[in-house]
Amino acid sequence: MPSLFPAYTHIIKPKLKYIYLSFNHTGDLIIKSPKVSQREIEKILIKKATWINKSRQKLFEKKGKPITFEEGEELFYLGKSYPVHYRQSDQKQVSLQFDEEDGFSLAYNKFDIYIFEEFVNQFYKNEAKRLIPEIVDKYAEEMKLFPSRISFRKARSRWGSCSNTNAISFNYLMMKLPLSVIAYIIIHELAHIQHKHHQKEFWNCVKLYLPDYQEQKNELKRYM
Repeated sequence: MPSLFPAYTHIIKPKLKYIYLSFNHTGDLIIKSPKVSQREIEKILIKKATWINKSRQKLFEKKGKPITFEEGEELFYLGKSYPVHYRQSDQKQVSLQFDEEDGFSLAYNKFDIYIFEEFVNQFYKNEAKRLIPEIVDKYAEEMKLFPSRISFRKARSRWGSCSNTNAISFNYLMMKLPLSVIAYIIIHELAHIQHKHHQKEFWNCVKLYLPDYQEQKNELKRYM
């Protein structure tokens, strides 16, 4: 008989005061709580059933989600989705090739999703290093706001950050995004050189150089 409740992973953290619900990138429900009874967990699942279903659906509709390297999945690059083709090879070295006509081609000897993920991440990082500095230079000159340096790293929830010393760090997964959204992220971080907050003056600065920033901001929310 099927369960009335969705599948979930329950993590007990005695120091917590409340029960928290969240999802991982594959849409699995994660419950974190202090030590509570199974009945208490079930009461929460019933109470939050509508929220759970709606939140999971929104998650599945997100663009640029991490892939699990199954047939039929796609990778995003500059706002467009491309198929991933797998080809077993006699060569021990994994290779990942990209072509705008055919998409991504991943050749491998041994199927290993952890190694594949490293190659995908390296592709995005290399592309970010190749394309982003030129765009940063363009807007920095226009805005007369110059970062002390720029760097790239992978982040779970932030697309960029600007330090107190005006060093800007970009999430290299931004290469999944359309160029117009990438421009928004860059202008956003450059504006932080002058305004270390998100108050009216900051958004006025962003709007001055990107009048449709709200549209790009909304599009950004559609991506993981």
